[in-house]
Amino acid sequence: MVTKTQGGAPVVEAEIERKYDLAADKPIPPLVPAGPVTNQAEPRVDVLDATYFDTADFRLAQAGITLRRRLGGSDEGWHLKLPVSADKREELRLPLSGKPDKVPGVLAKLVRAHTLGAKLVQAAHLRTERTSYALLDAKGREVATLTDDVVTGEAGGEKAHLDRWREIEIELSPGTDPEVLDSLDQAVVKAGAERSRWPSKLRRLTDELVPSAGGASGSVLADYFAAQLDVLRRNDIGVRRDAEDAVHQMRVASRRLRSGLKTFRRSLDADVANGLAAELRWLGGELGPARDNEVMAARLHAEVKALPAELVLGNVEQLMTRHFAREGEESKARALRALDSKRYTDLLRALEKIVRRPRKIKDGKEELRKAVARSDRKLRAAVAAASGLKPGAERDAALHEVRKKAKRARYAADTVRPVTGKKLRKWRKNVKAVQTTLGTHHDVVVTREVLRLLGLRAYAETENAFTYGLLHGRSVAAAEAAHRRFAGEWQELSKGSRPKWLK
Repeated sequence: MVTKTQGGAPVVEAEIERKYDLAADKPIPPLVPAGPVTNQAEPRVDVLDATYFDTADFRLAQAGITLRRRLGGSDEGWHLKLPVSADKREELRLPLSGKPDKVPGVLAKLVRAHTLGAKLVQAAHLRTERTSYALLDAKGREVATLTDDVVTGEAGGEKAHLDRWREIEIELSPGTDPEVLDSLDQAVVKAGAERSRWPSKLRRLTDELVPSAGGASGSVLADYFAAQLDVLRRNDIGVRRDAEDAVHQMRVASRRLRSGLKTFRRSLDADVANGLAAELRWLGGELGPARDNEVMAARLHAEVKALPAELVLGNVEQLMTRHFAREGEESKARALRALDSKRYTDLLRALEKIVRRPRKIKDGKEELRKAVARSDRKLRAAVAAASGLKPGAERDAALHEVRKKAKRARYAADTVRPVTGKKLRKWRKNVKAVQTTLGTHHDVVVTREVLRLLGLRAYAETENAFTYGLLHGRSVAAAEAAHRRFAGEWQELSKGSRPKWLK
């Protein structure tokens, strides 16, 4: 699917493709018929000249990202390719402009979470002699494209690397069922081609130059932090592009990292862990308003639509839309300022240090068990502190504290899963239920204040404020219902025996 954006922003295209190695003396694999393909168009020949950019230590290549300036072909220009899955990538395109050795600022900014401000330099050059065949179905529609590439590459770095190879690629056309790729894959492999182990031409060329990303480190905590840092970085790009759900996913990753640092700080340098947790709290605070605004807007618009028409008095939808649009723009700008700050870059560097030094982490099974057990005790203490409080601001705050402790306990269980397997599965499920219910409670509590402000604004504009008062009353009832549900869920959780692993 291709999406064009306005204002000089990149054109975005989702690519679904597979690459194959084929000996130089073998003919192009016959793909007629194969799957829905019944015809093959006449070949098109192009010469593609691409210069790839990366940091001196190939940070983008390590992350599976490619950034290039390509001449020739129907899509010449600047291309940024982002990995999505084994067969799928997103490609962002800009037309040729500016100096050929300077990456456009909009693309350089998108990968800042990976480069950490390091200069993007010319890292490799590829020349591809490409023969393309459009693969058509019975109605003459293009299903996919088969390309036969002869590639000559040169990479720089501390030691130069030259190579030449032949590569076959099948790329599905927009709108083609992804399952078609499997049927075409079978035909290509049957013809003698082998699935390539390289995700891109650049990765193949620079394999000897790119530092290994490494596999499992042997440290449960280092691997967990590395996974969350990867999620953080991938969604950094999404937040900068205003992609759906990116703010939420980035915020969750920052919370998981912060929670892990707090829960397992005794296995780390405590001062470092506490300092990083504080910085992650800052980041979450900068991302929070954008996400909270999205959730609250969706909630209130849905509630208004569910009301009988006779209970919606005045320009309710218009006033809410105006309010949340303004809040949304301000909160998104705030999030982007944070991502462009030196403080954020320093945070990413510090998180990298923990991930890359697993030997300094003490996370044997006993250390992990004690940390998760502490999170369980803190959750129970928070529930005890909230018990018996009367409805009001004090109880709302206490229940929010229970929610935070439940989330930390749940994240702790996720962290240690490699050593616990299914031992904490039921306990985690019950803790998550408590967290989810109290999340609903907190949402409606926060929404009440927004409804009060909207009501005041409506009154100031001589609009009817009845509907906001109605929704406010309903939110009070919803909070009480969530509290009762939590009480039942906690009773279910507390009456059961604690998992043996936590004792």
